[in-house]
Amino acid sequence: MGNWVVVVQYYSDTYRTEFIRRGLETEEQALEELRAAVHTYLPSRHVVEQWRQVYRLAGQESYLVVIKGRLTKWECSLRVAELISDTTDPSASGRARTEDAAAEDAVPQGAAPEDSAAEVSDEPQDRIPPGY
Repeated sequence: MGNWVVVVQYYSDTYRTEFIRRGLETEEQALEELRAAVHTYLPSRHVVEQWRQVYRLAGQESYLVVIKGRLTKWECSLRVAELISDTTDPSASGRARTEDAAAEDAVPQGAAPEDSAAEVSDEPQDRIPPGY
């Protein structure tokens, strides 16, 4: 199964994320699905579309979609995401660690260690706020 997904995020009483497509093998496939979805996605709520505006967020492959219905206006953002950790599929976590190690190796010589990506450990990375 692929590691790439297309998701939509919106606020409707609470913040929600829905998966539009799962299991895509490459980022390019996910981007193709994303670009198609910005013109066809309809929310799970019943919205009779009158018009649609699509905005691409600068410097990103992420879109803001505004859909005008008969009574309401629906706003959501669509983007791609890559699975990098999955406790039920350890191979996904292994791939992420391999990619992170390759990125660390790409740090120019003479660069300070704090300039590179944080090391990935096998332990949880929860941060405890000061005072707790």
